[in-house]
Formats: sequence, structure tokens, C-alpha cells
Amino acid sequence: MVLNNKPEPSTTTDRTFFGQPRGLSTLFFTEMWERFSYYGMRAILIYYMYYSVTKGGLGFSQATAASVMSIYGSMVYLSSVLGGYMSDRVWGSRKTVFIGGVLIMFGHIALSVPAGSMALFISILLIVLGTGLLKPNVSEMVGGLYDEGDTRRDAGFTIFVFGINLGSLVAPLLVGWLGLKYNFHLGFSLAAIGMFLGLVQYWIGGKKYLSKDSLYPTDPLEPGDMKKLTVRGTIGLVAFGLVIILMYLLGSLNLNNFVLLLSVIAIAAPVVYFTIFLTSKKVTSTERKHVWAYLGLFIAAMIFWAIEEQGSSVLALFAANQTNNHFLGVHILPSWYQMLNPLFILIYTPFFAAMWNRWGKKQPSSPAKFATGMLFAGASYLIMVVPVVMFGTDARVSPLWLVGSWAVVEIAELLISPIGLSVTTKLAPKAFQSQMMSMWFLADAAGQAVNAQIVKLYTPENEAAYFMGVAIVAIVAGLIMFVLVKPIKNLMAGIK
Repeated sequence: MVLNNKPEPSTTTDRTFFGQPRGLSTLFFTEMWERFSYYGMRAILIYYMYYSVTKGGLGFSQATAASVMSIYGSMVYLSSVLGGYMSDRVWGSRKTVFIGGVLIMFGHIALSVPAGSMALFISILLIVLGTGLLKPNVSEMVGGLYDEGDTRRDAGFTIFVFGINLGSLVAPLLVGWLGLKYNFHLGFSLAAIGMFLGLVQYWIGGKKYLSKDSLYPTDPLEPGDMKKLTVRGTIGLVAFGLVIILMYLLGSLNLNNFVLLLSVIAIAAPVVYFTIFLTSKKVTSTERKHVWAYLGLFIAAMIFWAIEEQGSSVLALFAANQTNNHFLGVHILPSWYQMLNPLFILIYTPFFAAMWNRWGKKQPSSPAKFATGMLFAGASYLIMVVPVVMFGTDARVSPLWLVGSWAVVEIAELLISPIGLSVTTKLAPKAFQSQMMSMWFLADAAGQAVNAQIVKLYTPENEAAYFMGVAIVAIVAGLIMFVLVKPIKNLMAGIK
């Protein structure tokens, strides 16, 4: 990749993209197109899995389809561990992002081929690996655009999240229309085209606006490290293979049990990573306090993502099976409800960005924002209890119930998601910058791993109890987080 030899401007004076550094525009549009491809695919994937073969689907049961959707999302974010490692130690963030985008594009191409469940699983593998390489490193590069103490950071991440949701908004409309109205594979093809456009933009803009530091790993492998990495990787693959063989010999190797195995791995991964960060000699005593502070935020984020990510599984099933999709003379495709998430983010973002900028250093702390967000997340599921109790599970209810639920949970997302991205870059130990960003995505991975098991409990017979139980967990977690605000702020040791 050719480098721009012009001197780089100071980030504190670089204000050509909505008052933000110019590099934010490149990362903004890269993530926008990546999210277009991913959320376009996700908007129709659950229907592709459980629709009958005669309707162009794969014929899975709805419970299995919902479970696969959850573990798919979990593995996408779990693979961010690999992305963070490859960036920090091998390729540098800029190259890692590009390779990830290429894998994602080929993953969508695989789904665009009518080759049944085999194409589905090949696609899952490619998109899981590609997203893991791309997502944590794009976000880490956003943090790298700002000097320490630059008060624009939270606003910059809020704008970045706006780009994520802009792509996510358009995708279900277009991909969903093609997939559900005409052919699933046409929809998946459009998702592949979106990722291609993102790669072209990233290649051109990266040469102009991204720092040359992003071309190099922050903690490159030492000569003896590659041997250790190979040995550890081999041991891990052999252990995984032995577990699979044991499951086969016991007659328990099936899709549901394989999903359970992946769920265990996704929940165990952040435990291992926190242990590494807290015991590494590369982490200073102050940085270790930051990691402890981050642990509390991580647990809250995990619970939040477990709720928010059910939009593509539990709420997607509710939209198809129990919602009156003829509203004000318009026929609503079930996939279009996936637009509600990004739509409300786009509506709310200007107000939140302006609010954080206006308050400046007087704004609430990150732990306080997280605690408030948890209460809103719980309230979003309390809303879903009402129509089930009022009308039962046989009646089709107004789509406004889903609209209301998403409207509330997206307030929670803006209190947690961009703030979590920002605080992760602030609390990251220097030697583990990209890998610490991976931890933010591991919160999502762990939350969806839990989902992969609990969504099986979602049936018409226990809908009210299901929604109520999830709501209570979130609200209790929010109240506990309020109690922990001061201790977490003390551990953050001056980081705002």
C-alpha cells in the first residue's frame, strides 16, 4: 500500500469531517458498508433457515433457526479476539481490516449460491473470520485518531456509530425486499456488493487519511513467539477435535449440541482474556486497575447485548408470527422490522452527540451511563409483556408494540454502545490495545452465547414469562451498576 508522504496534521486541529479528524470519514464509510452487508444478510437469514424448501428455505425448525442466529452472532464477535491479535502482533490494523473485508465479501457470495446448508456453514465460517478481523480494528483506529484529553472522542465515536446504523438501516429494506419478495440468494448477493463497495472506499481513503502507524503491529511477534503460537494453536485445534470425536462416539453430535459447545467457548473466552490482562507483566499497576474497572462495565454490556441482539431472533419470530403486518394500507415485510434498530439510533444520535458536547466534562461518568442504559433495556422487554397478556398468543397485534420496544432499547444502546467503544480505548493497556478492543466485542459474543440457549425457551406458551424474566434481569443489573458507579470510577484512576 502506498503511503502519503505529506506531513500528518495534529489531530487536535484536524476538523474537516463534522469537526472531527478526516480519517473518521474513511472509517465511517468502511463500517457503514460492512454493516450494510452484515445486517442485510441477518435481516433475512432466520427466515431463510426456517422457511420450507419449497419456499426457497432450508427447512430448519424455528427454535433451531433462532439458536443458530444467536450463536452465529456470538461467533462473529468472538472471532474479534483473532482480529485483535493479528493486528497487534502480525499485520497492523489497516491490513487486518482489509483482509477481513475480503473474507466477508466471499462469505456473502457463498450464501448467494443455492447450495443448501453446506453453503450456509461455509458462509458462516468466512463471515465469522472476516468480521473478527475487521470490526475491532476499525474501532481501534477510530480511537487512535484522537490525542489524549481530546474532548471530541465520545462525539466522534457517536458519529462513527451513526455510520454503522446508516448502513444497517438501508440494508433490511433493500436486502429484505429482494430476499423475501423474490429470492433469498438475490438478497445475499446484494449484501456481497455492499461489502465490495466498502473495500474500494477503504483502500482509497486509507492511503489519504489514515496514519502510517496503522500499517504496523503495536506489539510485533518476537522470533520465538511464532513457534509458541503454532504450538498453542495446534493444541487448541486438537482439543476441539477430540471433543467433537467424543461427542460423536457418545451419539450426541448434532447441531443443537454443537451450538452448546460453541456457547461454552464464547463464555469462557472473556474469562481467559481478563486473566491474561490482569496477570501480564506488560500491564502496569495503573493499567491493571483500569482492567478491573472495565470488568464491571463488561458484565453490564454482556447483559445488554443479550437483550438487544434478540431483535434478530426472538423479535424477528414475533414479527413474522404474531404481528399484524398490514398497517395503514401498507404490507410490512417481517425483515423490515430490523430497520427499527438503526432508525432510532439515527434519530437519537444528534441529540446525544449534542448533549455530550454541551455537557463536556460535566457529563455523567461512563458507569452511570451504563447503569441508566440497563434500566432502559429492561423497560423495552416490559413493553413486550403487555400485548401478550392483553391479547394472548393467538392474536396478531399492532406493529406499534415492536416499534415501542425498539424505541426504548435504542436509548439504552446509545448510553452503552458508543460509550463502551470509547471507554475501551481509554482503559486499554498499551501492549493490548487491539486485543482490549476485542474484549468489547466479546461482551456481545458472551451475551449472544447465552441467547443461543435461552431463545429455545421462547414459545407461545411462555412468552409473557420469557419477556418478564429478561426484563427483571436487566433492571436488577442496572440497579447494581448504580451502586458500583463510585468504586468503578475510583479504579478508572482519572480516566473520564
